[in-house]
Amino acid sequence: MTSTSFDLPTSPLELAELQDAVVVALSRADLTPMSDADVVTTVQTLERSRRRCDGVDAKLYVEVSDRQAYREVGCTNVNQFYDGVLRLGVGAGKRRRLTAAAIGSFRNLQGEVLEPVLPATADAVADGQIGVDHVLVVADTMKKVPAGVPADVKADAEAQMAEIATTLTPKDLTAAGNALLERLDPDGALTDDRDRRRQRSVTVGPQDRRLLSKLSGTLTPQARAKLDALLVHWAAPGMNDPSNPDSPRGPANADGLDPEVVAEAAARDYRTTEQRNHDALEALLTEQIQGGGLGRPTTLPAHLVITAELKDLEARAGIAVTATGTRVPVADLVDLAADATPWLEVFADATSQVLYLGRGRRLASPAQRLAIFGRDRGCSAPACAAPFIRTQAHHMPDWQHGGPTDIDHLGAACGGHNRTVRTGPGGWETVILTYGPHRGRVGWRRAGSNDPWQVNPVHHPEKSLRQEPGPAGDESPRPAEVHRTRSHRSSIEQWLACRIPASSAPPGTEVVIDPLSF
Repeated sequence: MTSTSFDLPTSPLELAELQDAVVVALSRADLTPMSDADVVTTVQTLERSRRRCDGVDAKLYVEVSDRQAYREVGCTNVNQFYDGVLRLGVGAGKRRRLTAAAIGSFRNLQGEVLEPVLPATADAVADGQIGVDHVLVVADTMKKVPAGVPADVKADAEAQMAEIATTLTPKDLTAAGNALLERLDPDGALTDDRDRRRQRSVTVGPQDRRLLSKLSGTLTPQARAKLDALLVHWAAPGMNDPSNPDSPRGPANADGLDPEVVAEAAARDYRTTEQRNHDALEALLTEQIQGGGLGRPTTLPAHLVITAELKDLEARAGIAVTATGTRVPVADLVDLAADATPWLEVFADATSQVLYLGRGRRLASPAQRLAIFGRDRGCSAPACAAPFIRTQAHHMPDWQHGGPTDIDHLGAACGGHNRTVRTGPGGWETVILTYGPHRGRVGWRRAGSNDPWQVNPVHHPEKSLRQEPGPAGDESPRPAEVHRTRSHRSSIEQWLACRIPASSAPPGTEVVIDPLSF
């Protein structure tokens, strides 16, 4: 029996609710009485339905985008809605955007509905023959077609890709796409600088649980030539070796560098070529930062800023966080600070920095920005992953409504979320929470509602974990607490004691210290 045999509602919302009810019923159904043939047919039917849903998702994405329907839930753009409200995350959210861009029917400025960029591919999705993974392969292949290929030939190539996608896996489709590109431009005569520039990219992947990040990309010939020229000297054997304190830093052809020193370091260099390239890149970044490459020193983005807890610094354990959202092992902080870090922020009980400016100044001071970073680490709006370097100092209440520029009336908010704080439809209201488990954090809720205040857990993943209690009756201090109760104070505590008066600011604020001072 096909879906056309049923008396279905016409409302898209009712159809979506019906589909959800069907899936719930199917998840509870007893599969035991089914024959093997029925099992296979059911799987094939559901896969066809799932692929058709990819097309519906693209259609709905267009509506959310064109109507700006995301404002109904307090978002300022479609990315916030898919990545944050639907909790897809950056990766899955990007897949939705790319799929909609390929097979969705958007409207132009005159309101006319346009044909999909990949019309044949959109038809194959609507038929349930191919899914998102196939669409992304077709889109990537078509993006590589040289601009000099005639429009009709390009359209035929897309139709061929959509047709063969119905019989191939995404991996095999990639190989077929490469063969098609070779046929369209066998000798590379149609490829020009414009085509190459379209393909340029550098992507820094997310940190894994070992805090490592993958770097990938596509370089233009000009960028490749410059990188090769730098690596020849900066990644030469013996140069910039972090495991050898006597390894020369900088390029191997630097003026005044003793060749014998380089030769001696090279003889003890057991790194692979890939490791030498990595160390050369890190040395180049350090050189750039120390030379003022972060910009004007009067602005927070001009600094490499790190926040950590004092107990973690003393125990040389735990994780510190930078203003760009990078997580750094505390054990590596000293080396990083010695190379390039002009600011290190440590949680303590007092600070000598001026954090209360009242109405005398609208813009937050660098000291206030650093203190906000230590508390929020990034945008404080629920589910927003924007790192602190992309945020603004948000007043609570807003400056135009009399809000003071005081640290207990400021929070970090990205530009998009900062603009959502208003009393109108789709707006949000914010406050510094004064009670409960999130006391001191920035709370958000829909304007005019009685909803519970929400905080953003994205930048504080450790606070989302359950705190396991110790054995019953065990009230002995933890190792870090033992370390802190010894009569001998660490160099950090000695520095704090002699530099910062204990009563100079309210408890719970942050201390901004220069690691090069101790």
